Amino acid sequence: MLQAENKKFTVVLDAGHGGRDPGAVGRTAKEKDINLAVVLALGRLIERGHPGVKVIYTRTTDRFLDLDGRANIANKNNADLFISIHANAVANNSSVRGTETFTLGLARTKENLEVAMRENSAILLEDDYLQKYEGFDPNSTESYIIFEFMQNKHMEQSVDFASYIQKEFVNEKRIDRGVKQGGLLVLRKTSMPSVLVELGFISNREEERYMASESGTRGLANAIYKAFNRYKDGYDRKQGALNASASTSSSTSTTAVKSDDVVYKVQILTTNKKIPANSRELKGYKNVSYFEEKGLYKYTYGETTNLNEIQSLKRKVEKDFKGAFIVQFKDGEKIN
Repeated sequence: MLQAENKKFTVVLDAGHGGRDPGAVGRTAKEKDINLAVVLALGRLIERGHPGVKVIYTRTTDRFLDLDGRANIANKNNADLFISIHANAVANNSSVRGTETFTLGLARTKENLEVAMRENSAILLEDDYLQKYEGFDPNSTESYIIFEFMQNKHMEQSVDFASYIQKEFVNEKRIDRGVKQGGLLVLRKTSMPSVLVELGFISNREEERYMASESGTRGLANAIYKAFNRYKDGYDRKQGALNASASTSSSTSTTAVKSDDVVYKVQILTTNKKIPANSRELKGYKNVSYFEEKGLYKYTYGETTNLNEIQSLKRKVEKDFKGAFIVQFKDGEKIN
């Protein structure tokens, strides 16, 4: 089913750490305070620039909140986007600097794994973390194997938004460390496009001063806000095109299929590698096809020239693939 026209676009802004969890600590600043200042500044920008957007904060004060609780806030509010704000740190190396944005996935480098371990260590402050996270040990590399098959849901949208953020950080004269994947618990249960932003390194004295300053807060929040504008514009165009197609389809009769007809398919997942036809990621679905785009493999199910039919199929598929959406092809090529 297409998104209802009267549903507000909802973004959840998550200030990492808080309360008894300070996050990374610099010489004079604490990560939890930097995160909250940027989140509140970002929220004000979105509220002023997009009156039709609903902004929800996981926290607006210095309080502790468990990682699953942050994701649950986004899920309960049927959010369309989740942005978790953090600051980075490296032990015994004060020269490392720059910004990076993470999406959910398997950390394929030692450096990415270290970031995930540091961010996930917040669960050790939760009383029942062993039960809640099913025995997950944030300090054990073996625990991160579970993220091998968690990188598909909303991967394309998440990577796109993360790329926008990094480009805007560059425009803000910040050092670009790129878009990365990591086994981040705060992202694993979110049922919408989600990113975790590392604003800079609090272990670097110059970056610590910048992030803790008013000008730094404004600059970082403004960069993420510009990325949000770009993402939201694309989201609105996509929704408008689908709604227009649905309106046209409902007022015309089905015609014979021609070679130049638009073909509709349901995109069910995106991966960064090919997967076999019997992969458990396909959840038993047969006759699944894929196409390549931007270095990713995008898997689709179903094929028809009738928009009503593909909408009906999408509703059925959504019970297994919550992030499923309709894509269009003409002459074998994907079109917008």
